[in-house]
Amino acid sequence: MTYRVCFVCTGNICRSPMAEIVFRARVTEAGLDELVEVDSAGTGGWHEGDGADPRTVAVLEDNGYAGGHTARQFQPCWFSRLDLVIALDSGHLGALRRLAPTEQDARKVRLLRSYDPAAGDDLDVPDPYYGGTDGFEECLEMVEAASTGLLAAVRKDVEGRVA
Repeated sequence: MTYRVCFVCTGNICRSPMAEIVFRARVTEAGLDELVEVDSAGTGGWHEGDGADPRTVAVLEDNGYAGGHTARQFQPCWFSRLDLVIALDSGHLGALRRLAPTEQDARKVRLLRSYDPAAGDDLDVPDPYYGGTDGFEECLEMVEAASTGLLAAVRKDVEGRVA
């Protein structure tokens, strides 16, 4: 049974595709790519069909990540097939929980940085869209830091299903 994770930000061109590509790389490195499916979406549909922001692509490529991306909008009906819905900031967290058809679905929504013990109380990944490359680099650092803890949690869930 495939374990499914979906990362969600606002437009699905900056933060969530970055998280998707980084986490997919972590899943592959861990040898879990046969068991874990990773994708992303946006709370809004403004950029549906577009590729990732060129700054996202550049920062990812500069750090050894590869992967294509096409933006899409998150749909409430997806909750039934997802195991985890990872919000990139508290605004997305609230929006996704309001979209959730059931309380069980709402419990699937988590903030990405909640998986980073060093994050403290600041669990939002800032939106780099209106800034320069440094914001995208900061976003990548946050995503990478949280991916370690997220991978450990997903591995535990996957192993619990197999056992």
